[in-house]
Amino acid sequence: MQQFLIIQTAFIGDVVLATSLIEKLHKWFPDARIDFLVRKGNESLLAGHPYVHEVLVWDKKKNKQQNLLKMLWTIRKKKYDKVINIQRFAATGILTAFSGARETIGFDKNPFSFLFTKKIKHIVGDGTVIKHEIERNLDLISAFTDGTITNPVLYPSTNDFETVKPYKEKKYITVSPASVWFTKQYPAEKWISFINKVPGSYQIYLLGASSDSPLCVSIMQASSDIAVINLSGKLSFLQSAALMKDAAMNYVNDSAPMHFASAMNAPVTAVYCSTVPAFGFGPLSDKKYIVEIREPLYCRPCGLHGYRTCPEKHFNCAWKIEDEQLWERLG
Repeated sequence: MQQFLIIQTAFIGDVVLATSLIEKLHKWFPDARIDFLVRKGNESLLAGHPYVHEVLVWDKKKNKQQNLLKMLWTIRKKKYDKVINIQRFAATGILTAFSGARETIGFDKNPFSFLFTKKIKHIVGDGTVIKHEIERNLDLISAFTDGTITNPVLYPSTNDFETVKPYKEKKYITVSPASVWFTKQYPAEKWISFINKVPGSYQIYLLGASSDSPLCVSIMQASSDIAVINLSGKLSFLQSAALMKDAAMNYVNDSAPMHFASAMNAPVTAVYCSTVPAFGFGPLSDKKYIVEIREPLYCRPCGLHGYRTCPEKHFNCAWKIEDEQLWERLG
């Protein structure tokens, strides 16, 4: 029986996209043991996953280096056949290079890739060559699987679906208004303007983490629609995904909730402000729409991940998006 370890200790959305590797490995090696290493706080994304044997958790915030060494020791004891590292940073490079695995695989941009048994070129879309993140990730295992695309999948439990069932009694949409980065977040005033134009036949749910609650509350209170309900901080990752599954539409930024929708094959409208889909992080659902400023903007994109403030001080990549670009996707 083959034993695989997938390493992805970045952010929530990165873990969701990495589940495409789980799907592909299980398809090719149905009896294999697949373990997955995440940063502390993201482990619930894989709770009850039918194809994951064990979720390893690295606490990166407290005693980071000490916990890194403990994790390395844990990995070495498990004697994996293949360690597959999706990240391009030194810490996970150390875990990979010194894992003791028969084969170590990662991207060439990792500082320790010279010690891997196999390194794969990492290509970010530049407008001419466009590769989605899941394609880049699947390149890591294409040598012993195949080149077909496998989408990410999340597996909310029966209890997760039961928890959100009461919210599905009427037609609804979800709005996930927050982002870690300011320039990737559609402004609250713009969300409010859009929500006020949504037909009254729709229930509107605001989704997000507990830290997003102040933003969601401000949007709810400024909305003229009494059918707006704030669920930020009230649902787990998988419960949010379960709710998105049956929505008439899910409105998101270029952020983790977009990948939740992709992993549930839920309808999604993704609003892009400073970033662009060509970077390779676009929606993957069968029913998907991208909303962005209609005309070219000299300063867009300004960066791969966004900024705390608009470098040009005007944030026109967001402010010049029109309400109708969002609500017309409900038709």
